[in-house]
Amino acid sequence: MAKVPTLGLVLIIMCLFESTSNVYARKQGPDPDAAEEDGFLCDICGGKEKVVRLRFYVQDLRIGHANATVFEVAKASITANSATNFGSIHVLDDLITAEPAFNSKALGRCQGLTTNADLSTFGIAMNLNFYFTAGRFNGSTLSILGRNAVLDSQRELPVAGGTGAFRFARGYAIQTTHSMNFRTSYAVLEYNIYTTYNSKFTHVETQSIAQI
Repeated sequence: MAKVPTLGLVLIIMCLFESTSNVYARKQGPDPDAAEEDGFLCDICGGKEKVVRLRFYVQDLRIGHANATVFEVAKASITANSATNFGSIHVLDDLITAEPAFNSKALGRCQGLTTNADLSTFGIAMNLNFYFTAGRFNGSTLSILGRNAVLDSQRELPVAGGTGAFRFARGYAIQTTHSMNFRTSYAVLEYNIYTTYNSKFTHVETQSIAQI
């Protein structure tokens, strides 16, 4: 029997539990949150807490591009002589789009820091926030944090949390390079993110110690 990844098994169990506990609610009519939007997202299961797949593209205009959105802000004493640019820190504010083309539908911005943090290979420490400005998740942010082995064809990064619809979010992101033009310093990165979210969670209920 094939082994199911631990995270996948947990998400499946969570989905079954939530779906069962909300059968009556779903009988009242279709959930408008369950519709797909331009291929950007696809719900995997229902319930109050849902699992969703987000697919989008990041327009990475790197240093050297005429309209660069990535800039180096710090480096270490070793950076200039390091084959992996160890210690180099970059800040970025990249456009997020629904399709690979730069002029496709804008979904938000990818903002954060990247650090060359491996002495022997290109291992990047990522601290990114995806700020969505369109669609169901307009105004929400999703954060990823982890190691990006940029020479791999697929790079897996953990979802660390978020705001708005992504409060208490958990999951993982798969990053791939859709295209790279070294001459113009322009890369397009594809992200497929599997994460939990709760569109019905809009506030935090508090209780006094005496009520707990």
